[in-house]
Amino acid sequence: MARQLIVLDRDGVINWDSEAYIKSPAEWRPLPGSLTAIARLSAAGYAVVICTNQSGLARGLFSLHDLSAIHAHMDRAVRAAGGRLTAIFVCPHGPTDGCPCRKPLAGLLRGVEQYFGISLRGQPVVGDSARDLEAAQRVGARTILVRTGNGERTLTNKIAKPSEVYPNLAALTECLLKETR
Repeated sequence: MARQLIVLDRDGVINWDSEAYIKSPAEWRPLPGSLTAIARLSAAGYAVVICTNQSGLARGLFSLHDLSAIHAHMDRAVRAAGGRLTAIFVCPHGPTDGCPCRKPLAGLLRGVEQYFGISLRGQPVVGDSARDLEAAQRVGARTILVRTGNGERTLTNKIAKPSEVYPNLAALTECLLKETR
């Protein structure tokens, strides 16, 4: 296990988000600097974990096979940049399914805790939406908002209060790496 762990939302943090959903590897496009940021975190010993709601599965917009292909494409892009994804946790349910793993509930993050045998209390959990921050707050994590994706809208709506705000994943990474020096 790496000496530190960071949990990232996917859409809007690592890659461009789409109101029409990311349905294929061709639609998955990294945000500027995100792959390099993950590579830098990996090199510094962070276990980089993704927790992502993917209600497009429940809505029938893409299949589990499609999602696996998207994640394989993302993983190859991260590796090509020199990074490593340690794990990907997915909630495949829709917003009305009542699933405890769907953010803003804490089930995905509890799954991370169980899988790694650790507490996320005080660990960085990064998102671009209120639901990401609410889930992080429920486990006592360090709630970090990036202004990419839905971040600006989340910040102006003041639905959830992040402990920290950064322009993007690259800026956050710079800060985290300064802290660990």
